[in-house]
Amino acid sequence: MVKEQVRLVKPSVVYKAAYMAFYQDWLKSGELMVPWVIAKDPSNFEEMIASLRRSEQGMDIPEGWVKDSTFWLVTESDNVVGAVNIRHELTDKLFNSGGHIGYGIRPGERQNGYGSRILELSLKKARELGIVNVLVVCDSHNTASKKVILRNGGVQDQDYIEPDGNVVERFWISDVE
Repeated sequence: MVKEQVRLVKPSVVYKAAYMAFYQDWLKSGELMVPWVIAKDPSNFEEMIASLRRSEQGMDIPEGWVKDSTFWLVTESDNVVGAVNIRHELTDKLFNSGGHIGYGIRPGERQNGYGSRILELSLKKARELGIVNVLVVCDSHNTASKKVILRNGGVQDQDYIEPDGNVVERFWISDVE
């Protein structure tokens, strides 16, 4: 059960204080920041937002990368509790171990139903981008993420083993409405 109603919003300076609290919570946890976009240094907040917008337009993206859209999961009380990055297409690397959608819930807000909700809302955004068959992945040891993916209609495909031996479980979700 979701603690508070939530919505996906495009990153904006309107949410600067809420995002900084989200970012600091993640830093304090010492965990890897997932999705990768939340590891971007927010000290120049306006530039970080501009960078995310350029990525969505396919501007200034590194070679071998693809256009992507970032959204923040915001509660009705305007707290940022999660982030998602939707890749508009798949490279070989994304096909194997990244997927279309990468999401994360801030450490202090887990076990509140936000993981299932962020993926559900992200699948709708992916559909709006024209992505009909969505690939979502998680490391084999991440049982919480696997449950979220299955709860959202994930159908398991062949696992991918990364060069370091990490097993990535791959799931396809189709017929997103």
